Amino acid sequence: MDKQSRIAAGVVACMMVCLAVGSLESAARYSQTESADDKGAAVTTHATGTFDVKLAPVPFDDKPGDAGLGRMLIDKQFHGDLEATSRGQMLSAGTGGKGSSGGYVALERVTGKLNGREGSFDLQQSGTMTRGTPQMSITVVPDSGTGQLVGLAGTMMMKIDNGKHSYDFEYTLAKTP
Repeated sequence: MDKQSRIAAGVVACMMVCLAVGSLESAARYSQTESADDKGAAVTTHATGTFDVKLAPVPFDDKPGDAGLGRMLIDKQFHGDLEATSRGQMLSAGTGGKGSSGGYVALERVTGKLNGREGSFDLQQSGTMTRGTPQMSITVVPDSGTGQLVGLAGTMMMKIDNGKHSYDFEYTLAKTP
């Protein structure tokens, strides 16, 4: 891996850890709940579990001015209420180092079972770190649900604690007859 790829990988890894920890620590914890009217309106549910992630750097063209830019392939395996795999891509930019600033965006397609319902959906991630202070958003791309996950909407939070990754996913889904 060349120097530019190592820097980009370091920026992405640092941002993911800081953003994931910061966003979940500031979020309220919910227990799994469902609510819907008797006519089959949307159901609000909370799913939790763990995931494994592999990030593979993809080099840029090594053009002048590309230092600090990164691109990664994402490969995840979700466990718990979401039994699924995902694949995606991440782009990042950052200063690197302790107390650094940067940002990333990522898109990934998740395929599997969510609380027993089978299908796929897309997640959009956006994160910013300002001198070490993180902000992060992970949202289901509207109308991306397939199969039994058509109509899925929601937000996900990630946490990394002692090297273990976990997710907290609050979502709505229309009830099926």
